Amino acid sequence: MPEAMTVSVLNGVHDVTTEQRPVPVPGPGEVLVRVLAVGTCGSDVHYYEHGRIGDFVVQRPLVLGHEPSGVVVANGPGATLHEPGTRVSLEPGVPCSRCAQCRRGRYNLCPDMRFFGTPPIDGAFCEYVVLREEFVYPVPDALSDEAAGLLEPLSVGVWACRKARVGPGSRVLVTGAGPIGLVAAQTARAFGATEVVVTDVNAKRLRLAAELGATATVDVGTTSLADSGFEPDVLLECSGVPSATGEAVRRVGRAGRVVLIGMGGDEIPLPLAHVQGFELEVTGTFRYANTWPDAIALAASREVDLDRLVTHRFGLGEVEQALTVSGRDDSVIKAVVLPDA
Repeated sequence: MPEAMTVSVLNGVHDVTTEQRPVPVPGPGEVLVRVLAVGTCGSDVHYYEHGRIGDFVVQRPLVLGHEPSGVVVANGPGATLHEPGTRVSLEPGVPCSRCAQCRRGRYNLCPDMRFFGTPPIDGAFCEYVVLREEFVYPVPDALSDEAAGLLEPLSVGVWACRKARVGPGSRVLVTGAGPIGLVAAQTARAFGATEVVVTDVNAKRLRLAAELGATATVDVGTTSLADSGFEPDVLLECSGVPSATGEAVRRVGRAGRVVLIGMGGDEIPLPLAHVQGFELEVTGTFRYANTWPDAIALAASREVDLDRLVTHRFGLGEVEQALTVSGRDDSVIKAVVLPDA
């Protein structure tokens, strides 16, 4: 086991460097994992661009990255769930397990959550991480290392579909064909939705949505959503664009459900008359809870194809390029960091 490892560090806005740090030592109930792949997320980009997301402010050098896969290399005292050599996916948030939200099973809402890559907790753009063993999940050989890391965004889609009560016969509108929209659409189909319509302004992403199982797509840059004639009973709003959100909510039919997933700003205009007159249920969603077993099953069975989302790959010394590639290349869906590259 090496004593030092390479780490990519966000020092401040537009300031990413690599440095050497000691390999962490797993504590009681923890495992040491060698990181194999880490997906980049919009929140990573936001910290790079702005140094904060809401109340979470980068006040000291921070390691980003919260979509990791890896292989267990050592167990801490009392950790017995995973043998060294086991390929795993990591659920990147550890709750306190004591507060009211944790006791009620809503650990994603734990106010003391320690979440990778969220100030002040370091993430996984590095060679090794430690994590409590119960948040480490073995993955089958059917999953690539990259797909195992992308179980994290897939869990967002699973959680959203659960919140929306998507089931057989559901008619689902997904606004935004980014990584979350694409996994949400696939998850909705896997949950039994008979119609899944995906909207975006990027024709390449819409083509991929259709290839991954969307029953229809709408380029809202050229076609009004109202002109599509589609009346969903579920809206999964993944774009974070306030104007798109308001227009999409107006399309939801009576007694429909609206789940707000995309993060585009602190406030959005809500068509209140439509929400009240149609008795819509409108809810937010924050991360996930107890989703990894379902996410693994969906990805391993290929009901959700995660490998198709990966378009760009970078090494640890290229994290800044990974965080900025979407501004240079409109073909980007998901950039992945490979520490061994």
